[in-house]
Amino acid sequence: MSVALFDLDNTLIAGDSDSLWGEYLVACGAVDSEAFAETHRRFHQDYIEGRLDIDAFLAFALSPLAQHPEEQLHAWRADFTRDWIEPLVLPAAEALLEEHRRAGHHLAIVTATNRFVTAPIAERLDVGTLLATEPERRDGRYTGRHTGTPTFREGKIRVVEAWLREHGLEQAEKWFYSDSLNDLPLLRHVEHPVAVDPDDTLRAEARRNGWPVLTLRQAETPECCSA
Repeated sequence: MSVALFDLDNTLIAGDSDSLWGEYLVACGAVDSEAFAETHRRFHQDYIEGRLDIDAFLAFALSPLAQHPEEQLHAWRADFTRDWIEPLVLPAAEALLEEHRRAGHHLAIVTATNRFVTAPIAERLDVGTLLATEPERRDGRYTGRHTGTPTFREGKIRVVEAWLREHGLEQAEKWFYSDSLNDLPLLRHVEHPVAVDPDDTLRAEARRNGWPVLTLRQAETPECCSA
């Protein structure tokens, strides 16, 4: 069995679901718009520049989940997924996923964005395994904290390796597709790293190492398993 791992934001979809969820919460009045939007922009810039404090970010980003009942959160999420995420689904990304399915590979999305936001997106993409940052729930409500290892930078390696051991896939040949410098640890860890519409740092690293670089923002998609 081979495993194809995919980052989500700006890889399989043409945007950042975490950042967009924050914008959506501002737009629907779920949070203090001015203060929340400014803090969210600052954290997003830290992420782009590779200096995000993941624990501080999660304490901020998950706090709205603790401030509203789950019924309301689920209604907002359904609206968000339909109106904000669906237009960002890339046909070429869906074609790439299908190529790996036809090759008999086990597909998994590995994303730092929390499971509450990303579970419906993984379902929309028909990817049954989602490795995401886990929001904590107690007594039927979210606490605003996370549990376990955040799936961010080196944390992605730890979570992926634990999942591989759990499913007896330690010896599986692994692909990983990502756009971000923050995913360099996992890209360096797998047999087949692929840079997808990469940022400048990842593009330079891919060139130095001879990694494939592809775009999913176009209609044509290279074959998945040529490496």
